[in-house]
Amino acid sequence: MMRSATILIVLAVALTACSKKEDAGIQFDGQYFKTKAKKTEDSLADFTVTVTPVSSSFEGALEAGEYEGTKYCIKNFGTSVIKWTVGPKTDPKQIQVTDNTLTLLGRCYP
Repeated sequence: MMRSATILIVLAVALTACSKKEDAGIQFDGQYFKTKAKKTEDSLADFTVTVTPVSSSFEGALEAGEYEGTKYCIKNFGTSVIKWTVGPKTDPKQIQVTDNTLTLLGRCYP
């Protein structure tokens, strides 16, 4: 009985150590990105998403931003319908990148 408990504890510690990379989130284009979606001052439906570090992969950062925006809309409105003002389909020259951070703008639609 004591041996079984010891084995379980060792396995739990081993699994915890292995999951550190998984805690970083989902990979996009083989990279991990820090993302944050927040409402604008006007309404909960209008939001911005910031993604960093965009220097790892511009395409990956766009995908991570789209994913974060989708999560935001599902959480707040129960839908994934987004009208992007500046989003994944926007001409890359028109997407704001400042201090290695990409910014997207969108609106959730119920």
